[in-house]
Amino acid sequence: MPAAYLLGPAFVAAIAYVDPGNVAANVSAGSQFGFLLLWVIVAANVMAGLVQYLSAKLGLVTGRTLPEAVADRCGRGTRLMFWLQAEFVAMATDLAEVVGGAIALYLLFDLPLLVGGLITGAVSLLLLVVQDRRGQRTFERVIGGLLLVIALGFLSSLFVDPPTASEVAGGLVPRFQGVESVLLATAMLGATVMPHAVYLHSGLVRDRHGRPEPGPDRARLLKITRWDVALAMLIAGAVNIAMLLVAAAHLQGVEGTDSIEGAYYAVRDALGPTVALLFAIGLLASGLASSSVGAYAGAMIMDGLLRVSVPMLARRLVTLTPALVVLAVGVDPSRALVLSQVVLSFGIPFAVLPLVRLTSDRALMGDQANRRITSALGWAVALLITGLNAMLVYLTLLG
Repeated sequence: MPAAYLLGPAFVAAIAYVDPGNVAANVSAGSQFGFLLLWVIVAANVMAGLVQYLSAKLGLVTGRTLPEAVADRCGRGTRLMFWLQAEFVAMATDLAEVVGGAIALYLLFDLPLLVGGLITGAVSLLLLVVQDRRGQRTFERVIGGLLLVIALGFLSSLFVDPPTASEVAGGLVPRFQGVESVLLATAMLGATVMPHAVYLHSGLVRDRHGRPEPGPDRARLLKITRWDVALAMLIAGAVNIAMLLVAAAHLQGVEGTDSIEGAYYAVRDALGPTVALLFAIGLLASGLASSSVGAYAGAMIMDGLLRVSVPMLARRLVTLTPALVVLAVGVDPSRALVLSQVVLSFGIPFAVLPLVRLTSDRALMGDQANRRITSALGWAVALLITGLNAMLVYLTLLG
């Protein structure tokens, strides 16, 4: 079978890295701090690539999803608590994705935000029906097509009037500038190393490839998976970098650009209506695709941790409710998007720490257990993000 045919699971997981939460966090970072936090996107993308490969490797080698592997080692009470935090994170994920889709529909068609949120939720459910009725390969193709739309929508604005090389290089120096920059950096990490994508990838590769026996077939699949992850993260990283660079080059200091709507109008004024239209289309594709992938992940998490299968419609209504409430009561949607990504960042250690522990277990993984350097890097990612969260709480309380 050609190697290209085996690619795909990582591209579904990568949708989580270009969702509306990324748009809000990256545009806010660029418009407020210019190129200052570009290094955060680069570092987060590298971290995400490592974590996604470990998740995929777990699914291929053990035939278990990450939630199932965690449940195998926990008592009922621990499983329940672990699921509760994961469900809370899933709701924050859905909030970002549905609100982002609603904003896009408002920009494109002047629809009320609540109506846009309902449409986004309904379309995402239809995409899940495609996965259920037509299989994972078809679902991967649909999501891959939406990923291409997202990439074109956001990368186009970068090529119209790119920033200078010196400005970009300056943003690669790690530093912060006050509490708000730490908040945005945390949001950017939460939007990139997304917990539900970490859980999901192990199930995607297991459902696509099964559990190959040790030997040449498994070695080939692991090699292809590394390429799958690398290519998917390259695309996601390029899109995220483009968002921040465009905001830094054209929106910094422009009033009102701390919101997605304000950024859209500023892009229209600076780069023209065609680029602004592509921006809005990319945002809509992002909301629709990421909402369906997030719901898919939520069902996998519940099934793995609680060993309970809930009808997709019921699950969709539960996780959709907070987003619809935010839209109905008139909370600033762009600010809600950024804060939802901070919530996601706090859920990352609960996904990454067990993943590193499990993939380092030779009794479970055999010859595919992590090497020492891989485990060290995995622990460093989890501890770095946990430390940044602690710093955020400390600085916020001081402020």
